[in-house]
Amino acid sequence: MPQHHADTDHRRRPDQPAPGRPGGVQPASGAGLIFGGVYGTVLASALLAALHSEGDVYVPYQHAAWIMMTAVTSALAHGYAHHMTSDQHGADSHRWNRLARTLLGEWPLIAGCLPTVLLLIAAGASDWPEPPVTATGLTLNTALLLVWGVVSARRLGYRRRSTLLFGFADATLGVLIAMANAVIK
Repeated sequence: MPQHHADTDHRRRPDQPAPGRPGGVQPASGAGLIFGGVYGTVLASALLAALHSEGDVYVPYQHAAWIMMTAVTSALAHGYAHHMTSDQHGADSHRWNRLARTLLGEWPLIAGCLPTVLLLIAAGASDWPEPPVTATGLTLNTALLLVWGVVSARRLGYRRRSTLLFGFADATLGVLIAMANAVIK
């Protein structure tokens, strides 16, 4: 597998418009999928830590709803911002179609939150206590961030050793969120 060199890499970054795609709409694969997955996983971790109630009544279904609502809102805001900055002129109907496609392309961000949401739903159905659910969710998301980092690095052509470093760098985000949760709470 070839070693990745940033100065010779001519690949498109996830925030650049996809060539030949109106309004910069990207298919939800490759870089867009990884970007959304990482973004959603980090978002879910931060929200899970922030929603940890310490003494308040624990209602995991409400936490799951807040995480999903925030993920959908974030995806809509992210997609709308991309749409508004695409600087494409055209008929109103085309503009609305591009907006709809751009917003639909944000689904990986929402999907990145689903493991945490499903954990919270299972916690509600099984009456699990909050501290282990929060710890499990943060651990799960840290492991998912490690996987996202490895997948991203492999996709870019990095060697195995380097892919692990990328994975651990991404997982560090999850560890930092868990540490912040421990310090703040």
